[in-house]
Amino acid sequence: MAGPIRKPIIAGSWYPGNPTTLKETIKSYLDQASIPDIPDAPVAIIVPHAGYLYSGQVAAYAYKSIMNHDYSTVVVISPSHRAFFPHVSLWARGAYETPLGLCEVDEDLSRKLLSSQIIRDDSKPHAGEHALEIQLPFLQMALDSFKLCPLILGQQDLVTCERLAESLYKHIPHPQDVLVVASSDLSHFHSGPKAEEMDARVAEKIASFDIAGLSKDLESTYAEACGGGPIMTSLLYAKKLSRLQTKILKYAHSGHITGDTSSVVGYLAAVIY
Repeated sequence: MAGPIRKPIIAGSWYPGNPTTLKETIKSYLDQASIPDIPDAPVAIIVPHAGYLYSGQVAAYAYKSIMNHDYSTVVVISPSHRAFFPHVSLWARGAYETPLGLCEVDEDLSRKLLSSQIIRDDSKPHAGEHALEIQLPFLQMALDSFKLCPLILGQQDLVTCERLAESLYKHIPHPQDVLVVASSDLSHFHSGPKAEEMDARVAEKIASFDIAGLSKDLESTYAEACGGGPIMTSLLYAKKLSRLQTKILKYAHSGHITGDTSSVVGYLAAVIY
């Protein structure tokens, strides 16, 4: 395999850097997650992206839903925490690396997506972004093998999400073989009760497939999601495929881990099928 390798930047801090410890940690999270029956293979999952100590157990509920399914490609959609840019950034060649090995990029899908005006071959935003990398060890544990399509949204308005969803729909020839992962935490730095109130609005909009309502709430002060764009894109893409069923699998916030509910971050796991 030729091409650039995006090295892990948060291994050993946000998640274990030792491969054995990392496998044991993720396996423990997956073993503890109990999910309802989901009749079809998920087309997308929504997962948090904080350090595993805080959100790993929540994320495991979504990743449990894709175990025992096969996907040739996983499209991971992340927000950008450190840079603003008016397009979707694609790491188009090579691989992402984690302590568990390489996630090879689906270069064929990359070439197709780069025909879209909104998507650019732009590796710079990937250099310091944690929200995409943190999903990969879970994927490596939950799936036997897959190729990766790593996307970072520079802006998260509904129009951008619609254009990205349309591009994915147009250029993915066999959607049954592709999983979309939307990387998002929810509200930030409110009290526990306030966070639960705000995050319940996001959960309700996901559960009811109300994309316009979610967009409106995120634009206002009613709700927060640092990966609102990835969430909306996953719903829009699934809608194009007429895959309109969702389940909220787990919700928690950082106060449930630390015991300090004065200022928390919300985490949600959901599946679209």
